[in-house]
Amino acid sequence: MATQLELPTWGGKRAGAGRKRKSPLRRVSHQRRPEHAARFPLHVVLRARREAPGLRRRHMFRAVRAALVQGAARAGFRLVHFSVQGNHLHLVVEAVDKVALSRGMQGLAVRIARAVNRAADRTGPLFADHYFARELETPAEVRRAVRYVLDNRMLHGQLQPQTDACATAAPLVQPRTWLLTVGWLRSRAGPLPVSAWDT
Repeated sequence: MATQLELPTWGGKRAGAGRKRKSPLRRVSHQRRPEHAARFPLHVVLRARREAPGLRRRHMFRAVRAALVQGAARAGFRLVHFSVQGNHLHLVVEAVDKVALSRGMQGLAVRIARAVNRAADRTGPLFADHYFARELETPAEVRRAVRYVLDNRMLHGQLQPQTDACATAAPLVQPRTWLLTVGWLRSRAGPLPVSAWDT
């Protein structure tokens, strides 16, 4: 009796198939960003590539800080607080809408990349992925975020309180939202969680 040959099948998921990721550190969704309400500040994270120089080195931090100061205020965008870590930055920002946030962050990232590349005598992209941004909608959320950004090194047991020279000691630009001017000071937020961005 003749038997039917089993032909290979095509289609469906296969292990290892598809275009490979350009960066193994990609953690930020590339879906369309949601609309942003001007009354909410944001906690933003920018992560550098693996091969990038340490951002807390003295001459690197000077370059990064200069870029942050230059790009802190533009139409509809304000950088209020920052903390520079070895391979990423924590920022607390305000923006009037999604477009202002996107343009403000794009301009800031370009300034930082150019400054670091000049200081390190390197070329090529600095950041591993798009920025991560989360709206802070309550006084407690804002208080936790501000404390987390400013006390980041202390929270990870690397510095004593109020000794981090790579973070803002006072607002870089005066905030305008109620949450970041008055609301967060009225909150008695609980202990701070450790962020996955710092692991």
